[in-house]
Amino acid sequence: MFYIEPNYIFSFFIVCLIFSLLLFCISYNSVIQSPNPEKSSAYECGFNPFGDSRMKFEVKYFLVAILFIIFDLEISFIFPCAVNFYRLGFNGVSSIFVFVLILGLGFIYE
Repeated sequence: MFYIEPNYIFSFFIVCLIFSLLLFCISYNSVIQSPNPEKSSAYECGFNPFGDSRMKFEVKYFLVAILFIIFDLEISFIFPCAVNFYRLGFNGVSSIFVFVLILGLGFIYE
């Protein structure tokens, strides 16, 4: 059985906290602080805002977002399974099949 003592976990947490605060302080103090009104504006693209911010979106933007999420999930979950394909066995391959089937339903919806 694998066991880690709580003291090690707590000390690791403290070391990580100190290290991250140290890096934050070093990076904050080492940069030249020169605020610019253009940088501080809400729109950094260079165009003045136009139109109402509460206008309706077309549905195709949401469908593209759903498609992106489906592709992202597919790549991040199927690639490790493809690398270890021979070690998965029947249960692993069947779970991949069910996962691809659910993703296919997402593609059909899109």
